[in-house]
Amino acid sequence: MKRETQCLHAGYTPKNGEPRVMPIVQSTTYCFDSTEHIAQLFDMPTEYMYSRFANPTVDAVEKKIAALEGGVGAMATSSGQAASLLSILNLCNAGDSFIAASTIYGGSVNLFAVTLKKLGIECIFVDAEASEEELQKAFKENTKAVFGETLANPALTVFDIEKFANLAHKNGVPLIVDNTFATPMLCRPIEWGADIVVHSTSKYMDGHALQVGGIIVDGGTFDWTNGKFPEFVEPDESYHGVSYTRDFGKMAYIIKARMQLMRDFGCYPAAHSAFLLNLGLETLPVRMKQYCENALTVAEYLEKSPFVKSVNYPGLSDNPFHERAKKYLPDGTSGVISFSIKGGREAAVKFMDNLTLASNVVHVADIRTCVLHPASATHRQLTDEQLVAAGIDAGMIRLSVGLENVEDILADLDRGFAALEK
Repeated sequence: MKRETQCLHAGYTPKNGEPRVMPIVQSTTYCFDSTEHIAQLFDMPTEYMYSRFANPTVDAVEKKIAALEGGVGAMATSSGQAASLLSILNLCNAGDSFIAASTIYGGSVNLFAVTLKKLGIECIFVDAEASEEELQKAFKENTKAVFGETLANPALTVFDIEKFANLAHKNGVPLIVDNTFATPMLCRPIEWGADIVVHSTSKYMDGHALQVGGIIVDGGTFDWTNGKFPEFVEPDESYHGVSYTRDFGKMAYIIKARMQLMRDFGCYPAAHSAFLLNLGLETLPVRMKQYCENALTVAEYLEKSPFVKSVNYPGLSDNPFHERAKKYLPDGTSGVISFSIKGGREAAVKFMDNLTLASNVVHVADIRTCVLHPASATHRQLTDEQLVAAGIDAGMIRLSVGLENVEDILADLDRGFAALEK
């Protein structure tokens, strides 16, 4: 099936007499005929046993997103942050390190630089535009992964997936790509060499600001038997000696994440949340096309404004990442625009506070147009140096263009700019 069809049909296929629409299995608990059956599941929980591990409704959405990304399996989580966290913890122990592009979501920066550091895991931040020779210097003997973001939030740099995949594989480690803003409608990182894909499903996949969630997709492409990942090969005594590579083959990574990390952290989404997410996924192809069309119109408008210092949108022909976007995101570069207003923080806040259609919210990638001042909100915890590294200045506004008539969006921006003349 093509991706547009997968959004409607993948993951759930009703049998004779069953509901056409994916049902909500609102239960934590499943019944079994024997104690022995339950005992076997505690050795290897590969069936529905308890909804901290898996749930039929969530499972259907996991299968759908795995199909959309071209992966072999997926595991949903209670948030995008949880997906990013578990994607790393599945590979790194205390004393290990991993590499991440500096231009990633501010929450991810804090998670990697502060919280994981407390657990003894080092994140080595790199300039994603550095040469391969320079990037190679960041790798250590204990480096276990590389992490990047297809379209960085909010810097909107375009990650060179192929370059980093080659570099990661040269060093015997997997590449993890956060594909939240692009979604598989605009880019499928696994096709460019990524091994693992994560999403905050709260964004475009949901689209309606209804549920917080995340997902990890296993590409099934990495060789975990290369000697750097003994936990995938050696017997897991907490599951009576299961070997993930031996017993699960290409799905070793995602099964290990579920059997070890979801078992212990329990950050699994509710069935109803998955049902709402599925409704969003069903319209994802048509929504992404319109987001991209509206955003390009708005970006071109902003470029002409005398109040705007700079506009960052890879869909613009003069954007430094435009050529790379044409390679990785030929169908568009999402509905998110970053632009900086002349006058810095004070002018940016005044502009935003005078908008009436756009919502000033701590959210992005919604069906409704919304704005955010990153330096005051999502990236508030970053130092001035980290803000610069993330491509953010005090006058930057993150504009998430919605699905309203684009003329109404432009009229609202006019109201904001008019306030700066007073």
